[in-house]
Amino acid sequence: MPGTAQTEALKANEGWVPEAKALLEKSLGLKLMTRGRTLSPIADELWRFLLFSEFVFDLPGPLPASLANVPRAAATARPLVEHLCDTLRGAAATRADYIARAEAVEDELKLRDTCAGIADLGVRCTFPFEERTFLGAAVTALRADDFDTARSIVAAHVGSVWIGKGESQAQWALVETGLRLVESCEDADRGLAGNARSLDALIAHYATSLRDADRLQREFEQAVGDTLAADDTLAEAVEHCRRRYAKLAEKVQGLFTRHLETTGWPPQGRLANADMFDTVVAPMLKESGRRVAIIMVDALRYELGITLHRQLAESEQAEIRPACAQLPTVTPVGMASLLPGAGTGLRLARDGDGFAVTLDGAKLASVAQRMDVMRARFGDRFAEAALDLFIRSKTKTSATVELLVLRSSDIDAHMENAPAGALTTLTLIHQSLKAIRVAIHKLKQAGFTDVVIATDHGFVLNAHAEAGDVCAKPIGAWMVVHDRALLGDGAADSGNFVLPAEKAGVRGDFARLGGPRSMAPYRKGLLYFHGGASLQEALVPVITVRLKQAQQPQLAAVTVMLSYKNGAKRITTRLPVVDLAVEGENIFSLGETFEILLEAHTKKAEIVGEAKRGGPVDVATGTITLKPGGKVQVTVKMALEFEGKFTLKALNPVTMAQYAALELETDYAV
Repeated sequence: MPGTAQTEALKANEGWVPEAKALLEKSLGLKLMTRGRTLSPIADELWRFLLFSEFVFDLPGPLPASLANVPRAAATARPLVEHLCDTLRGAAATRADYIARAEAVEDELKLRDTCAGIADLGVRCTFPFEERTFLGAAVTALRADDFDTARSIVAAHVGSVWIGKGESQAQWALVETGLRLVESCEDADRGLAGNARSLDALIAHYATSLRDADRLQREFEQAVGDTLAADDTLAEAVEHCRRRYAKLAEKVQGLFTRHLETTGWPPQGRLANADMFDTVVAPMLKESGRRVAIIMVDALRYELGITLHRQLAESEQAEIRPACAQLPTVTPVGMASLLPGAGTGLRLARDGDGFAVTLDGAKLASVAQRMDVMRARFGDRFAEAALDLFIRSKTKTSATVELLVLRSSDIDAHMENAPAGALTTLTLIHQSLKAIRVAIHKLKQAGFTDVVIATDHGFVLNAHAEAGDVCAKPIGAWMVVHDRALLGDGAADSGNFVLPAEKAGVRGDFARLGGPRSMAPYRKGLLYFHGGASLQEALVPVITVRLKQAQQPQLAAVTVMLSYKNGAKRITTRLPVVDLAVEGENIFSLGETFEILLEAHTKKAEIVGEAKRGGPVDVATGTITLKPGGKVQVTVKMALEFEGKFTLKALNPVTMAQYAALELETDYAV
């Protein structure tokens, strides 16, 4: 492709035309039909000739009769044609031109309609309609559980030029994550038989393996939310994957509730959340010189804890263990269970038509009252704050503070407050994990030695529910707690388990605790819920982090570069694709890897876009890891409601230091 100066020179002088015609005829067999002697009509004809020739060469079957007279290269020119097309698609400088030209030629020749009946279009993806055909083939294989075929199609199109269009990348990511989910469900189903002989064995299996199905379901639902426009083909794939996950989830839930009725909760020998403070935190505080921070995260289910632990273990000494949440799995109960003495002093008392959480007889109806329990015990050695305020605050924590509690309710708040559209808020979960990493970095700088991350309960993503998936209460005098638990008295039935309160680990004024045997709630229309007894709701992580001493400053240095469409300043889609590159500045950087977080910020520092997870973007962290010399294309998912100017920033995900920035503005057609 000629550069700007070369283009202007070609426009100013026609002397090159005869020579160009001779070269094209000799090398490609192209006899120019245009009478024009300027660059534009010659370029149009050459692009059409090249692209159509590659398409015909790759077509396994006969060409439709209506296309038989369209000029194309002789078979002897095939290597050159394919090389030229590969080069034009692969080079950053010509990729956008290739996409625009291919779309124009496809429309001009009406290829989508003309070739609609052709099932096998070969292996190359010259035109966008071919990519749609390949996507359809992958979906068909996925729905037929033909995993090998689906996997091979997905792998073949990872580097497709059409992935450079954000909408297309999102749709392929949906198929890929759906494939991983269904395969995981198949593997998990096979592994259940040998790991379900007891409640303890089922918990161990979930903590080490089975929770991956929940992680992949969350990633799949996030991919569904990232897909701006899903056609019928993709909708069918989504339903297939959801049904397969639902089948596994219900099977596991049936095993869990049967064991729960026999064994009770929590199982003997397992760490209970109500004992977490006294068995994990208290011994740390008894050692001289140790300063401990507890990060209490609302709704950090176990698979998210595994994700967070993996992130933290890359730089700190971190351990994770499963703990049994206090039933019923709701925030007032769960957060109170994390207080000192909860194992013996926590009670649920009748309070009018509802219940109150008490600790040693004192009612705990608010965050302030729960924090007062800590303050009364530890005095000036204790401090507390909301996690986001701690991160933003420039005030230093007093050196006398040996126990600091940081509170985060973002995950539960985001999901609870948008139940009808919960799937679109899943990306906000990762903002909470990012905040925890930033807070831990700040705690280390403040001189803390240990961090304990704990939570009140997990949750269930209920996107697979059918319209009638709701549980009817059993006969009895029951109070419904948060749509998934019952307190009161009555008998079990086919849809509900019922346990004596003591057997369920519940002390207080209620005789029995019950809940659905299935994954259904007592109220319809919920995409997100908790409160009941399931592995997703009641098995939670406890992460302990021993902060390492500060290391010497890194000598490695890099330059991070961001660009969009060769310098364009306006984005025309809510899924723009940007180029990200890292170049080393000295020899110390050569063996290093650099983790980069991409976020779009307004002038008021509001986040209005972030790297879409999948492909080069780590699904768990939302970051891109590159070595010096590395280059990737990254899709940025913009907030649907935002329009205007913004800054795309490449950041250090731990310190939030800025590596590079790009000033852009939206220019959407609609």
